[in-house]
Amino acid sequence: MKRFLFLAVVICLFCSGTEAQKIKTMIVTGQDGSHWWQGGSEAVKMILENSELFTVDILATPQRGESMESYRPDFSKYDLVVINYGGATWVEQTRKDFEQFVSNGGGVVVIHSSIIPMDDWEEYNNMVGLGAWNGRNEKDGPYVYWKNDRFVYDYSPGAAGYHGLQHPFTVVHRNTEHPILKGLPTVWEHFKDELYARLRGPARNIDILATAYEVVGNASEGRDEPVLWTVKYGKGKVFVNVLGHAGNDPELRYSMECTGFQVTLLRGAEWAARGTVTQQIPKDFPSKGVSTLRKDFKAPFNAY
Repeated sequence: MKRFLFLAVVICLFCSGTEAQKIKTMIVTGQDGSHWWQGGSEAVKMILENSELFTVDILATPQRGESMESYRPDFSKYDLVVINYGGATWVEQTRKDFEQFVSNGGGVVVIHSSIIPMDDWEEYNNMVGLGAWNGRNEKDGPYVYWKNDRFVYDYSPGAAGYHGLQHPFTVVHRNTEHPILKGLPTVWEHFKDELYARLRGPARNIDILATAYEVVGNASEGRDEPVLWTVKYGKGKVFVNVLGHAGNDPELRYSMECTGFQVTLLRGAEWAARGTVTQQIPKDFPSKGVSTLRKDFKAPFNAY
């Protein structure tokens, strides 16, 4: 009996220690009328928790048009905040709380359309580095893109933000030695998604990790647009992944089912929270000419 109790205590302590080592994560979401934020946030939660590296809470804002005064998350309880949000700017105290969280070393992941909202919040724009739509133009900073084997900071006038019809596209890594990307195939196919283009913003302390080629409108040629990047903000680390469109029903989350999206999200989230990546290179990661899906938002049994 004593031996049984001893083993039970050891198992409980081991499990508690394992849970304590996981990255405590909050998903901030809500109000996005162009994306299925509920389903998208649930998918992100499954992706993170299925890796067994994260514990995840989802905290939705009040509905669109309702007062934001009551929205005061306690960011200090978490290692990582994932933003999958498309609504009204947070109230001043919530903004200050978040700025302090990131400045003090908190990790942040920004997904897809979350680079669009809160254009009137200067520090949020500094955190995400590049934004789109909502009246952004040359006053907000340069366009940033890859051309002639280097990144171009283009200060010409013009509106920010464009995407055409959803389509598959090729992702090319530009900083192959960054911990998020190191060891992964450097060219791979992303499944059908919105490809954001004409992004512009403060672009301070930014490191563009990967690009994809997009032709804007009726232009005769396109350019390589950023799709993955990081930003340093105080002691904090921000990872931005503009892949991952979620449509208005479960059948339209195919962009998030892409293995490339899921793996870069997982690696970027760990890096933002811990400054390192411990995950192995998965065998099912897509490659040049090949896209792969994780339909259940988790690795297949033989992924590693």
